[in-house]
Amino acid sequence: MRIDAHHHLWNLEVRDQPWVHGLPELHRSFGPFELRPLLERHAVDATVVVQTLPGPEETPELLALAAGDPHVKAVVGWTSLTDPAIADRLSELRDAPGGAALVGIRHGIQDEPAPDWTSRPDVRRGLRALAAAGLCYDLLVRPDQLADAVRTVRELPDVRFVLDHSGNPVIDEDGLAAWTAEIRELAACPNVAVKLSGLLTRTPAGDGPAHALRPYADVLWSTVGPDRVMFGSDWPVCLLTAGYDTVVAVADALCEDLSDPERVAVFGATAARWYGIPA
Repeated sequence: MRIDAHHHLWNLEVRDQPWVHGLPELHRSFGPFELRPLLERHAVDATVVVQTLPGPEETPELLALAAGDPHVKAVVGWTSLTDPAIADRLSELRDAPGGAALVGIRHGIQDEPAPDWTSRPDVRRGLRALAAAGLCYDLLVRPDQLADAVRTVRELPDVRFVLDHSGNPVIDEDGLAAWTAEIRELAACPNVAVKLSGLLTRTPAGDGPAHALRPYADVLWSTVGPDRVMFGSDWPVCLLTAGYDTVVAVADALCEDLSDPERVAVFGATAARWYGIPA
C-alpha cells in the first residue's frame, strides 16, 4: 500500500488561512477533488491529512472529510497540549464524525519563539496524555528547536513522535553538518519516525533538488533507517517550488539505492505501521 503521509487541505470559503497571505500560489482553496487525480496517477492508496491552524474548528472538519473520502485514511489534528483537560478534548474528537481516523496531534512549534518549547512541563504533560490515548505527536520545528525536540523524544520514550519535514534543515554545507549531528542522536530513539517531506521548498533556487537533498537522504538511510522514514508530499505547500509529480520523482531518485523492501517502507509501510493505517 502506497501512502502519502503528509498533505493539507483547506477551503478559504469556510475559514481563512492567515499564513498563506502573501503567497499567491497558496492563497486559494485546495480540496480533495483536486488532489485525487494526482494520487491516482502515482498509485497512492491512502493519505494522512495534517492540520494547518492552531484552533479547535479545523480538526473536526478534517475528520468528517476522512469519513467520506476514499483516500484520506488518517488525520493529524490539533488540540492544545497545555489544556489541563486535554484527555477530554481528545475523547471529544474521537467521538466526532470520522473520529476513528484521528491518529495524531500537531502544533506549529516553529511559530513559538522559544527554542525549548517542548521541554515546558505543561507541554510534556500534554504529550504524555497523547501517549495514554494511543496517539502520535508530529514535531514541526525550526532548526534551532531541533535539539530540544531530540531531548524531548529521548526523555519521553513512551510517546511516539514523527519529525515533520526531517526537521526543516538548512540546505547548505553548514546546515547539513549541524542537522546530521542532531539526527544521529534522534536515530538512537526507537520512538520516533521521520518524514521525507517538505524539503523541496527549502532547496535553494537553481540547485537540482535531488542532487541538493541526496546528502540529507543518505544520512536518514544510514542513521534512522528506511523502516522509520515515510514519504509525504506536503501538497499543496510544495507548489511554492514544485508540483506533485516532481515531488514524487525527487523522492524516487533519493530512494534509488534502497532495496525493494526499503522502498516499500518509505512509500507506505512505515506510515501504515506508525499511524496504524489498515491495509
